Amino acid sequence: MTVQVGFIGLGTMGVGMARNLAKAGFPLALASRTASKTRVLAAELGARFFETPEEVARAADVVVSCLPDSPEVEEVHLGPRGAARGAAAGSVLIDCSTIAPEAARSIADRVARAGASFLDAPVSGGQKGAAEGTLTFFVGGDAAALERARPVLAAMGKRITHLGPSGAGQLGKAVNQIVVANTLVAVSEGIAFAQKAGLPMPALHEALMGGAASSWMLDVLGRKMMDRDFKPAFAIKHQQKDLAIVLKTARENGVPLPGTALVHQLLSALEAQGRGEDGTQALLTLYEKMAAAR
Repeated sequence: MTVQVGFIGLGTMGVGMARNLAKAGFPLALASRTASKTRVLAAELGARFFETPEEVARAADVVVSCLPDSPEVEEVHLGPRGAARGAAAGSVLIDCSTIAPEAARSIADRVARAGASFLDAPVSGGQKGAAEGTLTFFVGGDAAALERARPVLAAMGKRITHLGPSGAGQLGKAVNQIVVANTLVAVSEGIAFAQKAGLPMPALHEALMGGAASSWMLDVLGRKMMDRDFKPAFAIKHQQKDLAIVLKTARENGVPLPGTALVHQLLSALEAQGRGEDGTQALLTLYEKMAAAR
């Protein structure tokens, strides 16, 4: 039997993810706060458009959401017209947002009381990964529910890792954001240093990518830095939301994260300049200003 898939939240990441589900042949039901945009996308993908998450869930076996933060996830899945109200017994609700682990656990408990399963499955790979279907999913929740939903996730990503019970996916994503944030600083510092020293940047980038400094961050965002492309693949304001979750969770677990706290403060300086909508690679410009002040 063909799995019917619902998708809620068609923002920067969600559009690419929905397109890959359609490309894989899944019949789609769509909903979003921006109804006009969603109707256009539904027509493009041959999908059905619905006004509410509840209606989407009635039409789907698996519902995927990709939303800004915990309040939106709660509203979409547990609100008066939420997906849990329309989900049949055995349905799987998957949330790909980055939210607090305790919020994911709470939502999962309440969805289970409604008779469905909830997986927290935040992603890594950015807009590029969403468009290309190469995302990584960090999954928390029931293993059997994950197996039912695995073909849906596989249409959107290349790596699906089950890390444990509800909330574990969010904890895995927190680790990802710690590494990403600290690598962002390293790449920004390296490029600022190289520019000040007058090195040939394209040649240097190629050399670095062939050695121990190689990373996705250097490859993708390092190139954007050198091209002066500060359009958001992942906006500063979204990274700040993620890092706030990371730092709060770290405090609750008694884990000091001085490097991550520094990145949060550096990005706060860019936010103070009104640059929260820029991509995180704009951190380079802060280092450039500090270097120019000498």
